[in-house]
Amino acid sequence: MRFSVNRDVFSEAVSFAVKLLPQRTTLPILSGVLIDAREDGLVLSSFDYEVSSQTQIQADVEEAGTVLVSGRLLADIANRLPNAPVQFSTDENRILVSCGSANFTLLSMPVEEYPSVPQVDEQSGLVPAEEFATAVAQVAVAASRDDVTPVITGVQLEVSNNSLGLVATDRYRVAVRNIDWDNGTSEGGDFTALVPAKTLQEVGKTFGHSGTISVSFTNKDDRELIAFSADKKTVTSLLIKGSFPPVRRLFPENTENYAVINTAELIEAVRRVSLVLEREAALRFSFTIDGLIMEAVGSEHAQASESIDALLTGDDIVLSLKPQFLIDGLNAVRSEFVRFSFTKSENTNKPGPMLITSQSSKDQPGADSYKYLLQPNLLLR
Repeated sequence: MRFSVNRDVFSEAVSFAVKLLPQRTTLPILSGVLIDAREDGLVLSSFDYEVSSQTQIQADVEEAGTVLVSGRLLADIANRLPNAPVQFSTDENRILVSCGSANFTLLSMPVEEYPSVPQVDEQSGLVPAEEFATAVAQVAVAASRDDVTPVITGVQLEVSNNSLGLVATDRYRVAVRNIDWDNGTSEGGDFTALVPAKTLQEVGKTFGHSGTISVSFTNKDDRELIAFSADKKTVTSLLIKGSFPPVRRLFPENTENYAVINTAELIEAVRRVSLVLEREAALRFSFTIDGLIMEAVGSEHAQASESIDALLTGDDIVLSLKPQFLIDGLNAVRSEFVRFSFTKSENTNKPGPMLITSQSSKDQPGADSYKYLLQPNLLLR
């Protein structure tokens, strides 16, 4: 194998290929990047049985071939090469990389032991890349980080008609968002796919400026996969098996009791007041016609309170909320104002779930479909 390639193009491709690989793996060969040099350029791939990445780039290929090399080491080298064309060649089980005055010799890994990278079927639909990336960032924050219950560590994708819904929960909160879905000429009906939240977040970051993202669902050999493709890059992920909880039914249809607050002012106030709290403690929020009062009792040595403007409609209400969960929802709203809609529970001593939605102005709801439901009952201290 022998080829020459642009340094920046090669570095970006290797970084993309290794981005989703785990830091540690029980099979060292899965830490490799497969480089396939063809007449029309290079194909770089990585795969660990759960997730795969593949990208195509232009290169001047003198001699075709395939080689497997340690991914993160190659990425570190490529990121630090001088600004000159990269010369890449192989000599038996050695890989020679030279760029300007820099020269590296690496050992190749056995290509024949590397698993076959998943192949993508025909696309199931298209989504607008920027809107998809925004929706993923808004929703994935509510996914559980506890691997004990894998089914809630994912984001549920729900395709229906011309809409793609994203849903996530960790039992304490639920986030949902709907965006446009173009199924093109496909006649596929409604379906769902439960994708690991970490993988989906990387997909959103990687493809967020790609115009449109092609999405494909594959079911081969009892392995259900989803693939995202754009700009000659593809990421596939094994779907999480199991039944996602029916959390959409938790959202209230109408709420007559709500408050509208400036989002940035509230975030800063919550961060200040919660400085005195011990870990996992909650803030007390008192909504009245005069505004919002936040109170924190950290210990006998530190307390804090702050009041900010809030436009309340309906009855006064007092509840406790976990600061970080609240800030996660507020950061995801992405509007100047935010609406807190209050619901009631069967227990008159405890408030029901609180719904957070965007608000363009004090009296105008936001334009997007983002909703974030936070359960104060489970967070009372």
